[in-house]
This record gives sequence, structure tokens and C-alpha cells, in this order.
Amino acid sequence: MPKNSKAVKRELDDDVTESVKDLLSNEDACDDSFKKSSLIVNNHEGEGKECDVEEGGSDGEEEERPAWNSKLQYILAQVGFSVGLGNVWRFPYLCQKNGGGAYLVPYLILLILIGIPLFFLELAVGQRIRRGSIGVWNYISPRLGGIGFASCVVCFFVALYYNVIISWSLFYFSQSFQQPLPWHECPLVKNKTNTYVVPECEKSSATTYYWYREALNISNSISEGGGLNWKMTVCLLIAWSIVCLAMIKGIQSSGKVMYFSSLFPYVVLICFLVRALLLKGSVDGIRHMFTPKLEIMLEAKVWREAATQVFFALGLGFGGVIAFSSYNKRDNNCHFDAVLVSFINFFTSVLATLVVFAVLGFKANIMNSKCVALNTHKIVTLLGNGIDQSLIPHHINLTQASEISAEDYDQIIEVIKKVQEGDFAQLGLETCSIEAELNKAVQGTGLAFIAFTEAMTHFPASPFWSVMFFLMLVNLGLGSMFGTIEGILTPLIDTFKVRKEFLTVGVCVLAFSIGLLFVQRSGNYFVAMFDDYSATLPLLIVVVLENVAIAWFYGIDKFFEDLKDMLGFTPYRFYYYMWKYITPILLLVLLCSSFIQLIMTPPSYSAWIQEDAKEQTLHFPTWGIVVCISLVVMAIMPVPVVFGLRYFNIIDENTSGLSTVSYKKGRIIKESARPGEDDDASLIQGKSPSEAPSPMPGNSIYRKQSGSGGTDVDTAPNGRYGIGYLMADMPDMPESDL
Repeated sequence: MPKNSKAVKRELDDDVTESVKDLLSNEDACDDSFKKSSLIVNNHEGEGKECDVEEGGSDGEEEERPAWNSKLQYILAQVGFSVGLGNVWRFPYLCQKNGGGAYLVPYLILLILIGIPLFFLELAVGQRIRRGSIGVWNYISPRLGGIGFASCVVCFFVALYYNVIISWSLFYFSQSFQQPLPWHECPLVKNKTNTYVVPECEKSSATTYYWYREALNISNSISEGGGLNWKMTVCLLIAWSIVCLAMIKGIQSSGKVMYFSSLFPYVVLICFLVRALLLKGSVDGIRHMFTPKLEIMLEAKVWREAATQVFFALGLGFGGVIAFSSYNKRDNNCHFDAVLVSFINFFTSVLATLVVFAVLGFKANIMNSKCVALNTHKIVTLLGNGIDQSLIPHHINLTQASEISAEDYDQIIEVIKKVQEGDFAQLGLETCSIEAELNKAVQGTGLAFIAFTEAMTHFPASPFWSVMFFLMLVNLGLGSMFGTIEGILTPLIDTFKVRKEFLTVGVCVLAFSIGLLFVQRSGNYFVAMFDDYSATLPLLIVVVLENVAIAWFYGIDKFFEDLKDMLGFTPYRFYYYMWKYITPILLLVLLCSSFIQLIMTPPSYSAWIQEDAKEQTLHFPTWGIVVCISLVVMAIMPVPVVFGLRYFNIIDENTSGLSTVSYKKGRIIKESARPGEDDDASLIQGKSPSEAPSPMPGNSIYRKQSGSGGTDVDTAPNGRYGIGYLMADMPDMPESDL
């Protein structure tokens, strides 16, 4: 041994003694309200033990994990992420399609059986392990570490097209500061001889024409690219700039934006509901919504669609829930948060449905009045020439066609049908019905940019309501985008230790560049493709694996102990059976049914044919089918890849989630755990150096830096950085020297 070996030994012994004292003195620190770092060490059985320790010291602190400024900010962030555009334009459609008020019953049942347990699970693992999705699932089970990467890929795919929808809303928002609104009526074309309405608009409607031709300038099929739509390109650039600026400082910047982006939609929805209830016909729409069709509840499709909506409404599997929760204090009551946010989400969906149906009821009355006036005029022209005057009830005056009520018109039609049953179809008269108008199911962009915009043109002060509506859509979209981007950034920052600012800008620039695909003339078809194929199946697989990883790999009993330690009470036994049996089974049934539906339904999309001025269902070309399959495969590929790498020991399982730790005056220095590195664990467990197993030579022996004590960074042999310490280069040191 070298001459100074005794001095080195003494120095190391002093250091270890100081380390253990500091550790024991910090045992009570686990109960501090906000923790800034996490201690995870290996014990002899290879399991991880965790204790959160307040980081201290002015020199060379390890990164401090950001924390929410308040509980309200955190709740608003989770609400903003879970409450999105789907609550406004998907839930009302499903409610209308699947039995009205009766649809709320299966939705609530599945919210309790699937939604709340899985939401609670994601909140708990994020808060307990204090890492993004990659770090969390690596810690739970290294072989299932691909779950976190799959979540990141899905988040990226969804962010690509979701921000395009925000850019559409920004475009309509910018066009709403006009009186009358630009989609109020069809444009006129003037030539040398006469003036006429644009044929495409005349065959459809003013709002439909404006959406497809003025806003999107859409091509006839996905194969016709048609070049970039410069208006939407500018809006997409603005949308990504907003997201980048809001996210660049992490939750410190996005958290403040949440106060507006999460609360403003509720102000608008309440204002819209009050205004709509004062309009004629709104009660008809609400009555139509709440009229239950109980027989539909027996159909399996209704339950499948309800389960899918519960699943996506809460943002499960994206990683955003885990990311937001990881910035929480460790003793936060995440069970209360799970129940609160889930029911806020549900009541938001019901509120949005009330607003939508109240407005659609008003629109249905307008359209019904137009139908009655048009057909009454036809009856007047047919009197004495196909319709006998005696068929018209005496109390109805056809000379004032505009004042004929819907009830009077229905009475006339019934009489004519009875008398001229065989010739009725030749008369060209239509049955005008508010119910028929309300049964025209619309969802997604068709609801927001066509049906709702048309209704708003009939509002008094329509530009004001249009500005409010599209500003609400922008805020709903941004709230979900913040959570989606956080689901990408947090895991990558935790795993690869890159600067938040650089990564945020890089992700946004890359996403905008790829997003140009969605703002060409055929871009709307690519949005539909990504919406149908990039998220549904991969997310279901991700959440099934999350549930299985906790319940069967990590251990449900162990997880309950963690929850008791974290919350201060044992959660209801209800969750034990949900996580271990009921929820995985329901998820597998949902996954299988979704997979079967995907196979049984040929990949297709709804194309707008300019010449016919109507939508037509087209099948994707061969390359389009390849892209659809590739989206699903790419999203889920990280799971089998990581499993294979771990299983065949190409990547060591012990290098993923656990860390050995050395302390000095409250500072935490982390190194990647390696097989056999149990020396730190043995010290923490109170074993004497002689009882500790022999460490791997040269891998986990620390010595103090010489010199002034300044903080230098040096690369450890395993590729990590140790801050404030250097690895001792003594491969021949005997066990007793530790």
C-alpha cells in the first residue's frame, strides 16, 4: 500500500461516520412539507427504500425539484389538463348518440370502476417517486421501463395534431372581430352580366363553406397535398410560440398561466348557458338531452364508448398526470385530488353538454322556422294545382306564411298526407321537426366550427359571443397541451439531465416543423388519421401495463404500505380489489374490443368533395394504411424493446431506477446503482463496516476533494456526475478499509 494509505483510510472513515450521522439526523426530514430530492438506495433483497431529504448547503447543491406554489395551482393544472376540447365537443355527441340522459349512468359507473382508481394510481406513483413517467416505471419494474418511453411518444404524437386544433381556434378567434361575422352568409361572385352565390356555398351552408374553403382550403383527398395554407401556418407558429413561452420555465411559468387557462372556460360556459337559456328553443334542446332512451343502455357499444371517454377525459396514460403530481409535496392527499378532479371533469362535461344542447335547441328552432316558411310557400303555390284549398284548416291563414307556427304546419301536413297518401312524395313537401334537427349528431370540428358557429350568427351581438367561444376553445386546448408537453419534458429532463429551456425550445421547434404536415390543404385528413390511430390503442396498452406493473410486479400490498406512509391513512379496501382484479379485467376487455373494432373497420376518413359540396367517406391509400399501422407500432414499440434489452441483460436492470447516495451536510450526491453495491445500504441499515458485503472495487468508494472545498464536477466511472466528490482510484483497497 502507498505510504499515505492510513491517512486516506482515516479520512474515509471520518467521512463515512459523518455521512451516517447526517443521515440519521435527517430521518425526521421525511415529514417536511415540500421535498426537493429523493433518496433511493438498495437493500440486500434488491428492493428500493426511499426517504425524502431536504437539500441544503450553499455550495454545489444538486438540482432542486420545483414545487407548486400552492395546492390551488396544482389542482388547476390537473383540471386544465384533464378538461379539454373533448369535454365540449365529444361528450355531448356521445350523450346525444347513446341515449341522452341514460348515457350518464354507464359513464358514472365506469368513472368509479376505471377512471378514479387509475387516476389515483397515477397521482400516487408520481407523488411517491417524484419523477416523470420514464423514471417512475423504471423504478417500479425495470423490465417495464418502456411504459414511460411509450407515454412520451404518444404525448408527442398527440401534441403534433392537438396544437393544430388550437391554431384553427386562433384563426376563428382572429376573424371574430367583425360585424357581421364572415361566415354569416354565402359570398357573392360578380361578373360582367350578373351576381350569383358561390355554388359550393349554395349547395351546403355559409358556415360549412367558410370552414372547408376559407379556413382550410381543403383538397378533395389525402393524396392531394395542395401546398401549405399560409394562414394556418402562421396560426400554428403562434400556437407553438404560446406553448413554448408558457412551458420554458416549467411549472413556475405554466402554473401561473393555469389560473387563467383553467378558470376562463368555466366563466364562458356559464355565460353561454345563461344567454342560451334566454333564447327561444333552448329548453327543447335540454329536454332532448335529458330524455333517457333506456333500451340503448343494454348495447355493448354504449359501454365501450363510455369507457373510452372516461379513459381519455382524465388524460390517463399520457404521463402528464404523473409529471404534475411529481412536483407535489410528499404528504399531499392525492386520493382527495383524484376524486375531486374526476368529478370536476364529469360536471364540466355535463355543463358543456347543457350549453351545447341549449344552443343547438335554439339553432334547431331557427332551422325549423325556416323549413316551415319555405314549405308553406310551396303549399301556397300548389293550392289548386295539386292541393285542394279545402284541405287547409279554416283557422290557418296561408297568406301570412311567415307567421305560420310549427304546430299549424304539422297539422296541414298530416291532413295532406292522409288525403293524398300516394301522391305526397311528388309534392316535394318536407316534414319539419325540431327533434329531427336535434338528432343530427355532430361532434368534433363539425360541432365547434360549423354547427356552433352557425348558431352564434343568430345571437344578438354575435361577434362578442364568437370571440368568447373561440377564446374558450384556445384556453381549453392550451390547458391540455401544457399537461401533454409536461408529459414529454419532465421524464426526459429527469432521465437525461438536460436544461429545461433548451429541451422545451427544441421540442417545440421540432413539433412545429413536423406539424407543417397538418397545415397543408390535406392537413385535416392527417389530423383525423393521427386522432384515430396514434393514441387510442397505444394508450390503452400503456394503462393496462401501468395497472399490472403496480398490482402484480411491484406488489399491491407493498403499494398500499407506501400509500399509508405517504397519506397517513390506509386507502379504502375498494382500491385493493379494483387495482388487482376489476380494473385490469375491464381494461383488457376494452382493449380487445377496441382492437377488434380497429380490425373490423377499414381505415377510412371523411373527405370534402368540392364539386358536390358534401362529405364523402374514402378509404386510405396503401401508403396511408402503412402510416396508420406505423403510428400504432411506433407508439408501443418502446415497451417490448426495453423489456427485451432488460430480459437479455443487454442493459443491466440495476442501472435504471435506483441510486446509491452519499451525504455531506444535507447535500445529496447520487450515483447509479450496480449489482453488489450494497455498502451504502448496509450503512443506512446500521451495520458496521465489517458486516457490510464487499463492494465492487473502485465503484462506490468516495473521498473528499482536496483543496479549498470548491465544487468541481468530475465524471464517475459509470458515466454519471458526482458533485462535490471524486471517485477514489483504489481498486486494491481491502474491505476493512471502508
